Formats: sequence, C-alpha cells, structure tokens
Amino acid sequence: MKSIIRIILLILCANQLSAQTTSVLFIGNSYTYVNNLPQTLADLALSKGDTLIFDSSAPGGYTFQLHTTNATTISKINQRAWDYVVLQEQSQMPSFPPSQVSSDTYPYAARLDSMIVANDSCTETVFYMTWGRQNGDSSNCAFYPPICTYNGMQQRLRESYLQMATDNHASAAPVGVAWKHVRDNYPSIGLYQSDQSHPSIYGTYLAACVFYASFFHKTPIGASFPSSISSVDALVLQTIGGATVLDSLALWQGQGDIPSASFSFTQSGNGVQFNNNSENVVTTTWSFGDTNNSSLTSPQHTYAGIGQYTVSLTSTNGCKTFKAYDTIQVTGMTGVNAISTSSSISIFPNPATSQLNVEIKGTSANKFELRLYNAIGQLVISKSFINQQSIQMDIATLNSGLYNLILIADNSVIANQKLVINTSSR
Repeated sequence: MKSIIRIILLILCANQLSAQTTSVLFIGNSYTYVNNLPQTLADLALSKGDTLIFDSSAPGGYTFQLHTTNATTISKINQRAWDYVVLQEQSQMPSFPPSQVSSDTYPYAARLDSMIVANDSCTETVFYMTWGRQNGDSSNCAFYPPICTYNGMQQRLRESYLQMATDNHASAAPVGVAWKHVRDNYPSIGLYQSDQSHPSIYGTYLAACVFYASFFHKTPIGASFPSSISSVDALVLQTIGGATVLDSLALWQGQGDIPSASFSFTQSGNGVQFNNNSENVVTTTWSFGDTNNSSLTSPQHTYAGIGQYTVSLTSTNGCKTFKAYDTIQVTGMTGVNAISTSSSISIFPNPATSQLNVEIKGTSANKFELRLYNAIGQLVISKSFINQQSIQMDIATLNSGLYNLILIADNSVIANQKLVINTSSR
C-alpha cells in the first residue's frame, strides 16, 4: 500500500537536518506554469541547501480528465521514480457543487493517482489546493451561489482538495489556506494578477514556500526570493507559507498510513532510556551522538563521558526516510537540574599542568560545588565552597587527557566546560 511520510520534529532542531534532494513532477495548467512555479521552488530550495529535480506538464486550461489521456503527461509520469507528483485541477472545477465534483473531478484524480502508483508505489501524490478568485467566480455565481464570494469559493476548494487527498491516501499542499491568511492579515500584498485569478509573483512565491515546507519539512524562512519582492514581504510569505504546513502536518499529510520519526527519553546520570514514539515504520536506527548506534526499538544507553550529545532517530517505511533529533546533556549526576546557560566559569590555564584557577561569573548563588570528570565519565575531583567567586584546584596527581569541569550552584548545573591537562610540562 502506498504510504506518506509525516515528520514530527522538534522545531529547535529543524536546522540540523541535512541537505536533501527531491524529485517532483508538476501536473496542472496555467496556475502552475505562470511565473514558473517549479523553477521558483527550485531556486528557493537551493538557497536553503536543498536540491529540487523537477519536470512539469501544464497546458493552459487543462483538467484532470484531459491529463488522463495526454501522452506527454503519461510519459512524464513514467519517466522516473518520482518522490512526489503534484496534481492541480482546473481552477474552478473543484469549487463546484459536491455532486458535480464527484462526477467531473474525483474519478480522474483517482485515475491519475493510480497511474502514479503503478509507475512507483513509493511516489507520493500531492494535491495542489489552489485559491478562490479575488472576488469569487462571477461566471458561475448564478449557477452555484456559494462561490459568488472569495470566501465561499475558497471553502469549496479546501473541501474538495482534502477529499481527494483522503480518497487517494495522498497529501494536500495547502496553498489556498496560506493564501487566505495573507489576504486576511496582509491585504497590501497583491497575490493576484489583474485578471483576479492567476498568481502574481507574490502569489507564486507564496505557493513555492508552501511546497518547500510540504516536500522538505523545513521552514522556508531565510530563503532567497525574487528581486521584485521586498525583504519584508518575503518574510511574511515565508513565515505564513511554512507555518501553514508545519503547524498542521497531520491534517495536510495525514490521509494515508503515515510513518513518523519521534521519540522521548528519561535520564538518570549517564544512563538514558529512549522511548520510540514512531508510527507505521519498518525499521528504526538510533545514533546516540557518541559514535554508538542501535537498531533496538526503545534502547537504553549509558554515556561514557560527560557532555552534550545530539541524538537522532531514523525511521523508514521502506520508501522514505527521515530523522527526529534531540539534544541530551550528560552530567553524570542524579538529582541535579539541567544546565543553565546564564552563568559561566573561566578556567585557566587551559591546557593546565598542576594547578587550575576557576573564576565564577553571572550568578548570585553563594554555595558551589566543582566536579572534574575524566574522558570516560569518572569523577576524579569534587570540591565544595561558599561565598567564593574564584578558587584554585590542585590537579598535580591527574594524568594527561581531556576532562569536563562541572559547576553546580544551588543543586543546578550552571556551567560545563572542557579542560585539557598536559603532564609533559610538569
């Protein structure tokens, strides 16, 4: 069965994701080719370190029905094993009455999806949710009053595209939802061309931001943008385009059997119990950030050294793979709170030989404990003191090597710094 990847990531770790290469075929019409949406998306992705391989079949005014018999469209579907194929219906048809959409659109959406799956079962179909016309569909208003206004037309488009995603175990790219948010909150940004239908360069760039977040599961904030768009407007479009997707992944990409990479953990000293919360996966692999790995579902791991480690969990359903990340601070101690970055210590000399000077900065605490750990996490020196902002430590008996100096104040780790001891200078 075809499956769709949804990634659940901690937002603070999103920038740690490695560069990705993704292949996409766009099947649509003028809403896709005006302003060259595929190339706009490729340029955006490249500026974020990612690569988009793309092709398109987008004759003007084309419907899903026409695409099902178009030799070029069929040839391009079978051209390669695509990561994604985007389907964009004629701009008005999905907004028509549900009974008409059921007969004129849904069957051909299903037929195209079947062609895509037949070519490669791992390809994900993405339905391009478009936008309502600037003042509604005046040409069909008398025939179907709900689309007389922009809001009414937009609502019908949303309903129909989500239904297509559900029916075909596929995804939806919510461009129309992001479009409405910009219209409602930033009306000075002109998303339409003068025909009140096709996208301006602003509208195309907003669509590219939505597709970037949909394909790469990263925020487009900080990406390049066309020179005709101001940096202020670009940031608005990037923010809304990315958030519309990433804040509701389960809605837009939750229409199939969805693997996910997600985990939590509990920690006691150097020992960490990892809990795998991934869903619908075939395999999972852990990297603990200290060169050790595991293929167990929910492993337990003991760190040999004190420090900060970035843990990654890789999940796959046999088609696609992605990672969830988190950072673990190992202090080697139980009953001690997590490290605070508001305080620090200055240690000198570093490298040290037989004596070490420590100065404490940025804290009002008066009760301290210094702990020195060797490279395998063993406590070699512990020293407590009160009302001192500087202290000396005798390290003459220690061997050469890398150490971690931990400063504890009022039962909280407030600093953790590395120290090199060099006995050759004694």
